[in-house]
Amino acid sequence: MSLRVAANLSLLYPHLAFAERFTAAAADGFTAAELLFPYDVEPDVLAGWLRASALQHVLVNTPPGPTGEPGFAGLPGAAAAFRDGFHRALAVCGATGCGIIHTMAGDPPAGATYDECVDTLLTNLAWAAAVAAERGIVLTLEALNHHDMPGYLYSVPTQTVAVVNQLGHPAVRVQFDLFHTAREGLDLVAELHAALPHTHHVQIAGAPDRHEPDLAYPGLADAIVALDASGYDGWLGFEYRPAGDTTAGLSWCTPMAARFVR
Repeated sequence: MSLRVAANLSLLYPHLAFAERFTAAAADGFTAAELLFPYDVEPDVLAGWLRASALQHVLVNTPPGPTGEPGFAGLPGAAAAFRDGFHRALAVCGATGCGIIHTMAGDPPAGATYDECVDTLLTNLAWAAAVAAERGIVLTLEALNHHDMPGYLYSVPTQTVAVVNQLGHPAVRVQFDLFHTAREGLDLVAELHAALPHTHHVQIAGAPDRHEPDLAYPGLADAIVALDASGYDGWLGFEYRPAGDTTAGLSWCTPMAARFVR
């Protein structure tokens, strides 16, 4: 078995205009793309770029707030902002056929406890999951490390697994990111094994600088082998900022090329 990989076009090919990244990814053999925050482009235009490049859109994030807030799903009193952003994500999915929405929880406001924010998250997810399930869309929750995203609601995978288990809805799953897990100093293989039964999407980047993955990083190669051997049938998103030329930088995966299918 091999892992299906997707090019994160929000980060890869940074020297190109966004519209040009689709054909560049296709030229490098990719057949799928992640588009994190494509909200300054009309959904139908995105769909046209994807079709022209024969790329499948596999992941979109809920949009940030007007001052860059990283989501609203876990913020008490922000239900209206969450629903508005969620409907924008649904519009993108409707046009492009994307089947995964990373539903961003946000940074808890001053005075709000973790439990209060989780309760808010569960309420918002229950509503959103019912809407998403009707459309065949899965919502994912991703732990974002506290070094790069200080203040975000959850920073380690076990927290997202706990929320998924507490909600118990099949349309809400974990998005496991090897970069964020590494930045937290956790055992990549152990954390992956624990999260895999609940995981619907996986992403990879090199820690600590979020460049091309370094297969010599402790546990990273083993985690890729474990993911491949597990029977995981989702996507592996190449979500990193190239240190140089994107195409040349893809050589990082040459030693494990047999495990990747673009």
